[in-house]
Amino acid sequence: MSSTPPFVLGLDFGTTNSVAAAARGGESSLVMLDAPAGPEAVFRSALCFWEDEAVRGGIASEGGPYAIAEYLEFPSASRFIQSFKSVAASASFDQATIFDRRFKFEDLGRLFLDKMSARAGGALSGPARVVVGRPVIYAGAAPDGDLARRRYDAMFANFGATLHYVYEPLGAAFSYASRITEPATVLVADFGGGTSDFSVVQIEAPGAPQRCIPLGHAGVGIAGDRFDARIVEQLVMPLLGKGGFYRSFGKQLEIPNGYFNDFADWSRLALMRNRRTLAELEALRRSSLDPDAIARMIAIIDQELGFRLHEAVGRVKRDLSASTAACFRFSSAGLTIEAEVTRTDLESWIAPEIRQIEAAIDRALVMAETDPSAIDQIFLTGGTSLTPRIIRLFEERFGGDRIATGGELTSIAHGLALIGEQDDLAAWAA
Repeated sequence: MSSTPPFVLGLDFGTTNSVAAAARGGESSLVMLDAPAGPEAVFRSALCFWEDEAVRGGIASEGGPYAIAEYLEFPSASRFIQSFKSVAASASFDQATIFDRRFKFEDLGRLFLDKMSARAGGALSGPARVVVGRPVIYAGAAPDGDLARRRYDAMFANFGATLHYVYEPLGAAFSYASRITEPATVLVADFGGGTSDFSVVQIEAPGAPQRCIPLGHAGVGIAGDRFDARIVEQLVMPLLGKGGFYRSFGKQLEIPNGYFNDFADWSRLALMRNRRTLAELEALRRSSLDPDAIARMIAIIDQELGFRLHEAVGRVKRDLSASTAACFRFSSAGLTIEAEVTRTDLESWIAPEIRQIEAAIDRALVMAETDPSAIDQIFLTGGTSLTPRIIRLFEERFGGDRIATGGELTSIAHGLALIGEQDDLAAWAA
């Protein structure tokens, strides 16, 4: 009687999307997951909660594309959480309160993985090894990598298999190695929602004892979500009171930036819907010189409109990737915004982030002791790698003829599963 050989599971838990791949006998294949429009390899990193007395604990939930569908059907009665990977390394994040129930990061993570597994038809069950991707540098102002590791350990413990962590760009490098036959020194640049990560890897010819040799890596905790925040700051915040004033003890004081910083962060916007924050904002509205602006902010938070704002921002980014000008449109909660935006506008807004990304690339090259002229190929991956300013950055520094793309959302998981089949993971473990 034949038995199914053990397999290695590669998991790319992403800020925006998550992907799984299974490897057996040197072949890696993406795990297809049930979705409303048919099976997909990409599972949105999101959760939706709603109250249901028929469910144990009184709170029902869904994940991935089903979370989005549930939210869109009942937005005001739902709590929609996205980009929560961004707080994995944040010591300031302790728990989220959802319908008076408290969820730690690992609670959200385990619940999300349970929802993902339930849509995989058993394909995520029983791996011999689980290889999880992690960013080189976590997102956040002062990321605590040890804290993130403990939270990840708790999040992935239910798989009951040997757990290994590998830098995400190294997973992409291994995937890219399976596509080429000539030796090459490759700079892998992974641009996700929360982080931008870089690895320099020497890829040997097929059949070599060690196909990929890591040379150096670096990263920065900014990426697509930070670009989104710049759009929100420029187009939305002025209508929500940013830069305005309130009265306090006979003085006029500028409204604190903390509320606006949280509002522009997708991982924190949904968490602002709690009694304390809404009470603080209501008190601010009453003392504000422009109470209608604060009222609009309260309405977006209280009516759970963060996802719709996220979609509007994503839409204008995609439009600006295809054209040099686009129209930003958002209308809800008494707030209507229609603004023409040019690609030049966006690139000026994200210029500080581009400088930080360039500095991280330099650090990776220095750590690898590799001159830019010695890079044979640049492999761009991750959804944010499709941004024209990112592409141009590499064209200007390395030349367009050295750039390779493909599998922007799936290459990391594909490569992580292949890495998991190596006899010795020491060279890859993070």
